[in-house]
Amino acid sequence: MYLDEQYSMYQLAHHFVTKHQFEVLYINNKEEEIWLEQNVKRNSNVIRLIHKGFDWKNHLRNDIAITFHRRKALSKVITGKFITIHNVYFSSHPPVDDWEFLKKPMQLKEKNTTKMNVYYITNENSQEEKSRLFHSLEVEPTLEGKSNEEKETAVLIYKKALQDALFAKKKEVDNLFFYGKPFLTYLLLAINIILFIWLEVRGGSDNIHNLIESGAKYNPAIIEGEWWRIISSMFLHIGVLHLMMNMLAVYYLGSTVERIYGSARFLFIYFLAGIGGGLASFAFSYNLSAGASGALFGLFGALLFFGVIYKKIFFQTMGRGVLIILAINIVFGFLVPQVDYSAHLGGLAAGFIASAIIHLPHKKKIALQLSALVIYFLLLSGLVAFGIQHNETSQEYYLMQIDELIQQEKFQEVVEVATEGLAKEGELEANLLFQRSYAYIQLDRSEEAETDLERTIEIDNSLSEAHYNLAVLYANKGDLTEAREAIERASQLNPKDENIKSLYDQLLEQSP
Repeated sequence: MYLDEQYSMYQLAHHFVTKHQFEVLYINNKEEEIWLEQNVKRNSNVIRLIHKGFDWKNHLRNDIAITFHRRKALSKVITGKFITIHNVYFSSHPPVDDWEFLKKPMQLKEKNTTKMNVYYITNENSQEEKSRLFHSLEVEPTLEGKSNEEKETAVLIYKKALQDALFAKKKEVDNLFFYGKPFLTYLLLAINIILFIWLEVRGGSDNIHNLIESGAKYNPAIIEGEWWRIISSMFLHIGVLHLMMNMLAVYYLGSTVERIYGSARFLFIYFLAGIGGGLASFAFSYNLSAGASGALFGLFGALLFFGVIYKKIFFQTMGRGVLIILAINIVFGFLVPQVDYSAHLGGLAAGFIASAIIHLPHKKKIALQLSALVIYFLLLSGLVAFGIQHNETSQEYYLMQIDELIQQEKFQEVVEVATEGLAKEGELEANLLFQRSYAYIQLDRSEEAETDLERTIEIDNSLSEAHYNLAVLYANKGDLTEAREAIERASQLNPKDENIKSLYDQLLEQSP
């Protein structure tokens, strides 16, 4: 009797694995319990087979409840959204009291409903219950009968085959996640930290001029031919917090991706993602920027590509966590103005495409890889062409140049760049006029400065600095009435400014 039940259970398990593409999730030889899963689209058929009998229906009902609970514990390895558990018991006898109502389909009420069908196989009802199971699974039974001597041998063979299938699955996962060692990840960490120290010693990581001189992404210099900044900016960071956040991400993301893809592929993805992110930032953001964020989001892209190729393993392991963290970072990038979201999204896309170009270890799809390579170069070409056109037609691009030229005290060049910027369409005319007026003042061209300041105020009457500078110019040429009006307006806009307060007091003390 015991052998018949044991044989029946292991034969069924082996049949489902070898004939109907079920995977072994769990085996407990001591308790003689096996869990199998078949995933079809978004539906999972989970079979739990256990060699165990019950004397009373309440004991059986308790075990059914425990099985529902254990399904939750196995949620990471059961990948389907809609789950049906086929709970199959093998026993020499059924419960002595009325238990047949437990055969009715039952379900666990939760977000994604889990259903359960119960089968209780004994020698008396073996064919009937097995037929019900096969009918529920919509599969054809092809089971063979054996003698008692053959059954003993068959049980051992089935056990070994199921254990081998479980071991092979575990080995496949281990091989996927431990293909390489994270040597280059640690090297990148060291390089970034060393360059940050160098940047701090050189003049500070938050010093704009120092960042530009050291290789940060600065659009005017890139347009003039310094395309190497797209790569150099990947290794510079602005402030300790920026460095720490990115290096923490490099450590966790980098080590994971390098283990999956291997060192050479990891480096390929990291740089192509960084270049893609840098060019996206160049195309869509005028701001000075630096950091490894584009490359880091490219590592997210590499994990997403892994998820496309090994979807089931991805969601059984890290998939949900990766998607949640990625979503949080993308939303954070859109909500915080200082974050260069264009570099993030560009790096994400470039990392995914780069992963398709190089593909995963032991995988080769020439058509896909060549297509991805073409797409990558088209993407980069498009970003370069759009970036140049977008920058050169934007007034903000000229303001960026002016800020750097003022730092260098190149006031004649400020006038030229501002004049060129004023010829472009945009909403920054007042800012450009104000900056040009400042350069005129430094060049002792007061009349031109006065004209620019008056035009500035006509466009935007809220710039206290423009009113202050205009008051100074009026006072210098002896027009005290105009000077007082200008300084009064400046004082109204910014009453706490010490320079405005000082000039205001001086002009009031002077007789009209």
